[in-house]
Amino acid sequence: MSSETYRQFDPWRPSPVKEISRQQTAKTYYFNIDHVFYETSGGDKFDRYSIQDNSGDTVAVLAVTDDGLIPLVEQYRVANHRWTLEIPGGHSRDASERPADVAKRKLAEEGGYEAAKITQFTRFLNTPSYSTQHTAIFFASGLTPVARTTIGPETPRSEVRLVTVDDAYQMIVNGTIVDAKTIIAILRLKSGSLNHLND
Repeated sequence: MSSETYRQFDPWRPSPVKEISRQQTAKTYYFNIDHVFYETSGGDKFDRYSIQDNSGDTVAVLAVTDDGLIPLVEQYRVANHRWTLEIPGGHSRDASERPADVAKRKLAEEGGYEAAKITQFTRFLNTPSYSTQHTAIFFASGLTPVARTTIGPETPRSEVRLVTVDDAYQMIVNGTIVDAKTIIAILRLKSGSLNHLND
């Protein structure tokens, strides 16, 4: 291992490229797609497509029952033509809905629980190479079962599976769980870093 000292990482240091122009190519409630043109410090020009998030952070909630089980939602994802196992999550309905409120709503709608305590424990960039989208993940405890609602037309018969953290971890290792927010949340729980979050 090298003993060299490297400079401290600075995510906000000056950009190595300059934006020349931007043209919006699509607009939806959740996001816009922009065609962006750049110039490098050497004078070279290039372009990229960028997704601009419009509705605030995506929100997800890792819930754990009193007996240590995690509700995972079966969802059909049309873009990838496959079923996934995910922690509950989604977007705000409008600008007035706060992330913690989204987490509570999605936990009830998708997971079938209300939580006595809910706390944000991380926030990450989903696909930083072409999107501004972030996901905020909350930890929920003190769960009480409530009636679930339908998720959407693409998932007419969604089910919730209650699994232990060890079983969820094994499903990550064997490739059953492939959703990024769910992987991040379960690995944080497995590491023990959330043990006293809602105490």
